[in-house]
Amino acid sequence: MGHEPVAVVGIGQTKHKKRRDDLSIAGLVREAAQRALDDAQMTWSDIDAVVIGKAPDIFEGVMKPELYLADALGGAGKPVFRVHTAGSVGGSTAIVASHLVSSRVHKRVLAVAWEKQSEGNAQFGLGGGKSGSIGAGGAFAPWIRAYIRKSGAPEHIGWQIAVKDRQNALRNPYAHLHLKDISIDKVRESPMMWDPLHFLESCPSSDGAGAIVLTDRAGGEAAAADGRPPAWVLGTSMRSEPSSFNGRDPIRPQAGVDCAWDVYKQAGITDPRRQIDVAELYVPFSWYEPMWLEGHDIAPVGEGWKMVDRGETAFDGSFPVNPSGGVLSSNPIGASGMLRFLEAALQVRGAAGEHQVDGARVALAQAYGAAAQYFAMWAVGSQLPSS
Repeated sequence: MGHEPVAVVGIGQTKHKKRRDDLSIAGLVREAAQRALDDAQMTWSDIDAVVIGKAPDIFEGVMKPELYLADALGGAGKPVFRVHTAGSVGGSTAIVASHLVSSRVHKRVLAVAWEKQSEGNAQFGLGGGKSGSIGAGGAFAPWIRAYIRKSGAPEHIGWQIAVKDRQNALRNPYAHLHLKDISIDKVRESPMMWDPLHFLESCPSSDGAGAIVLTDRAGGEAAAADGRPPAWVLGTSMRSEPSSFNGRDPIRPQAGVDCAWDVYKQAGITDPRRQIDVAELYVPFSWYEPMWLEGHDIAPVGEGWKMVDRGETAFDGSFPVNPSGGVLSSNPIGASGMLRFLEAALQVRGAAGEHQVDGARVALAQAYGAAAQYFAMWAVGSQLPSS
């Protein structure tokens, strides 16, 4: 007996903002979860298990928050699972939930991920509880410089991506940043944070949550028959590697390459550039778009920036990347990966609203974390996988 097909039938997210002081953490996650349940036309009692994910507890200083959130997420008397894989955790949470369905352990699973950065200090947390941390940008900037040097990419590529994703965010009412006057000049003239990254090439600090409801083949087919097309999970994978070892390539980590090809194999994808219609990639700093296009073999090594330069990753391009606005526009860290995964599902359901990509049938979602060492990816499609 093979794996049970998995369908995403409910999707919900909060409005992402710098500060959601109208809600507690419990209220924030419940807002996203309730929207996902409403979308799935289910109630709390229909859910068999809950999977919760977030970034390190030190970010908000609330230890083991899954214990206190069980009641808010309808988890009393049910299995509640906590997932943590650094910045990739939102994606990992979706994958763990999908495996509970594909393995036939549960039929209906709620997955929720969140962050409330306004109630903590991520910079302090990233520095291991010490002041003066260089932050994520400081860690990634040397690798970005190495990519630019090796590929020969011109400096405007990063500015171009920053403008593209902020313009995409204007189509997404849930996005944190709505910068109507964004321009290449504004990005270029914004303060230098970590050379070569300017302030406007960097992600914001956001409060927000995302949630999905996953179910089995029968549940997905029932939703489809009711006029609510599901997103079918075509392939999932998680991979990791140490942050440093002899011969490691931090520009194109092997774990990211392996993760992508594991998903492609499961989904029957042999030419990702041609067979994938849209991608939601974890790009907290602008230059990671071409780096992941190459790191997941969507573009040949050294050619990712050329896809960007030709406009292929634009909303109306031949390979749209981050039509939602991406992490550059909304970054509730623990939820940022989940947002990539649920946005990919929205695309193949034809339910992405103003940022819907025409004809999206297969979508790729990716999240990465820590020192570009943890990866979570899935491919979703509008059609049930062939058995």
